[in-house]
Amino acid sequence: MKALLELKNVSKNHWDINEENSPHFLFAHITATLHQEDCIALLGKSGQGKSTLLRALALLDTIDNGDIYFNGISAKTTDTRAWRKNIAYVAQQSVMLPGTILENLKTVSKLHNSAFDEKFAQELMQNVGLANIDWGKQATDMSGGEKQRVALVRSLLLRPSILLLDEITASLDQQSKEKVEQLLLRCQKEEGMSYIWVTHDTEQAKKISESIWYMEDGKLAIDTRTEQFFENRNVNNWVTL
Repeated sequence: MKALLELKNVSKNHWDINEENSPHFLFAHITATLHQEDCIALLGKSGQGKSTLLRALALLDTIDNGDIYFNGISAKTTDTRAWRKNIAYVAQQSVMLPGTILENLKTVSKLHNSAFDEKFAQELMQNVGLANIDWGKQATDMSGGEKQRVALVRSLLLRPSILLLDEITASLDQQSKEKVEQLLLRCQKEEGMSYIWVTHDTEQAKKISESIWYMEDGKLAIDTRTEQFFENRNVNNWVTL
């Protein structure tokens, strides 16, 4: 099967390489492949560079060595806006632009000169548990959990090939969290979408992934099927994810 996304020897310098006793690299020599419809949970203790790696894949952070390819084309030779339409990043701390919820939802269509699909937006908002929210409400007045879900819907309106998800259910209640998980699993099956999902929740990782990427000691230490990962690794020995 042809690779959708390829990481080849990707490295990122530590934020302060001059600090005494600090490693030179935040992470180094990461080589991995993602195919269409892959569901990957990106795990590891805090400070391993998981969020930075996602941001690098979205071309929001630069890498210091290596290259990233989408459909065989290097990120170095690709228009950034076109890249981010195909590979969309959803941050843990969602940023709402000034204006209403509707204006925020329309942002992606304005950025990419495409028609706003209101029916699809309504469907997505219902699926994440926001069917009754007033689209005329100021986006900045929403709760943290509402902002997270609107940010996800905003990215899904792009119909991206790959979603990069950074702990996007961290501030959600259990019911909302499950709705988001179900929606993304459905998008993966029905739309052929792939995703890489950073989570610190082992039960969630088991539910939403088919493969695990585990970062440790500045490298991608494990790249394996989810079942094999949890069978072979004593998760009770983890200090934290």
